Amino acid sequence: MNKIYLRPTGFVESPQRHEGESLRLAGTMLWFSQLEYIERSHAGTKRQIISVSRWADFVAGIPEMARERCALLLGRITATRAALQMGTRTIRLDQPHVMGIINATPDSFSDGGKNFDPEDALEAAFAMSSAGAAMIDVGGESTRPGAALVWEGDELARIEQLIGRLAGAGTAVSVDTRKASVMEGAVRAGAAMINDISALLYDDRALDVARASDVPVVLMHAPSQSSDPHKDGGYDDVVCDVFDWLEQRVSAVDAAGLSRDKILVDPGVGFGKSLTENLAIINNLAIYHGLGCAILFGASRKRLIGALSNEAGPEKRLGGSIFLAMKAVEQGAHIVRVHDAAETVQAVQVWRGLRDAALTASI
Repeated sequence: MNKIYLRPTGFVESPQRHEGESLRLAGTMLWFSQLEYIERSHAGTKRQIISVSRWADFVAGIPEMARERCALLLGRITATRAALQMGTRTIRLDQPHVMGIINATPDSFSDGGKNFDPEDALEAAFAMSSAGAAMIDVGGESTRPGAALVWEGDELARIEQLIGRLAGAGTAVSVDTRKASVMEGAVRAGAAMINDISALLYDDRALDVARASDVPVVLMHAPSQSSDPHKDGGYDDVVCDVFDWLEQRVSAVDAAGLSRDKILVDPGVGFGKSLTENLAIINNLAIYHGLGCAILFGASRKRLIGALSNEAGPEKRLGGSIFLAMKAVEQGAHIVRVHDAAETVQAVQVWRGLRDAALTASI
């Protein structure tokens, strides 16, 4: 059978004014009025835009297996995502949230090691939380291109105390690691989410540890799960190829006993993808709702922003970072992972105000 994908589009500001012409997107504050039907075969890719009001008639005219695939995808696209339980915090996914980044490394691409000192990192994390970040993502190993591999003992030592102090203060903490022993130590210290750029494939024990930890897990796409996650890129259609990879990985992790309700997906912007490929993923981010998982999006301060803005350095990419975060939010991303939390929280709050006004406008 040809491969079929659905991308929600045609977003509607005030769906209450157009009864029966739109559907709610993944339990978020967004409603869509159209679906892009994408069919891939050896002969090429065909695309059609079908309105929600005409969808039943369209589906009735396609083969049975295609109808079943469409029903599965549309069910995932419209299903409400379960709230995340992160320690004592319950984080509902009916509105977008900001995840603040703390790189406790001496060689971070984004800040040059600014938060390597534990006290500086703690202060920065508390500032992000005070500004409205729903969670803090703490990492002890840089994964920028060319970064050196860090021994797991050193990686854990960089972050363990920091995580413990943050969690002890009531902060929802995620650990950014691909190593099972670091996951174990971080969860013991109080981390309530595992964010793995290798989708639990780098370390043979990672899946077992994640399942036993019983915390939400982010599965990110990268073209390689080796020590260099940026190598081996090469795609026929990057948007669909990444979808296929994540769909297979989510299914495998779900089948291994980690509930889909606890799985988040990240298409891996900046990891083994060209500028054109990154932009294609961002422009088509809504397609990944068809995976049936909450979407985490991270493009903060990444090289693509510099490539589009006269090679601006990481510290001068705030405007581009905020724009990309909001581009993701406007396609239903549930969490945006950022370095500049206060500024992004403000942008999300303004967006939320606009959505509240649109959704409560009189008919």
